[in-house]
Amino acid sequence: MTTVSDETRSRILSAAADVFADKGYHDARMDEIVTASQTSKGGVYHHFPSKNYIFFALIDKFTKLLEDRLRVAIEKEEHGLKRVDAAIRICMETFGQHRALAKIALVQAVGLGETFETKRREINDRFAEIIEEYLVQAIADGSIPDIDTEVAARAWMGALNEVVLRWVYTGSPDPDRATPALRTLLLRSIGVSDERIEELDQKIA
Repeated sequence: MTTVSDETRSRILSAAADVFADKGYHDARMDEIVTASQTSKGGVYHHFPSKNYIFFALIDKFTKLLEDRLRVAIEKEEHGLKRVDAAIRICMETFGQHRALAKIALVQAVGLGETFETKRREINDRFAEIIEEYLVQAIADGSIPDIDTEVAARAWMGALNEVVLRWVYTGSPDPDRATPALRTLLLRSIGVSDERIEELDQKIA
């Protein structure tokens, strides 16, 4: 059951996401978050003692959102290749729907000091592990040839990050446009044939 306190916390985080995305971490001020959230200063500080607590909470919020959506979508698929394919599509779809949070997690957390860098690495490691998990399943069920799954997962993270970062900075290519080409490239990189990719396309359609 959602409480008034939960609703207030959610409102603060939503407002903070917009402020951070617009101003950046260093230039964002707590007073701006208070005003944007239509909450008292005491109410904001009750939930978040400082600006970095809010920033970490936003990163955690986006990470949980993405991981939850990945797990739900992937568990609906019956074998490794379809799960790997679903992971690409859900990642890009989620980034596309939450640009402010993506900017905070992928851009603004860089260069803020060791604590923030450690957090960013933890997130990257977590999602690389998820990708690797389903690559291993795809090998086990014969969907893809035997590959170095750790290297492949890291390469996929690099490609996803680069495409999303470009979109966050410039607005192009947007995730809807980028996903088909990126998906084809990533699936080819793990030995999936164009014929098999076309079969996956038909099932999605």
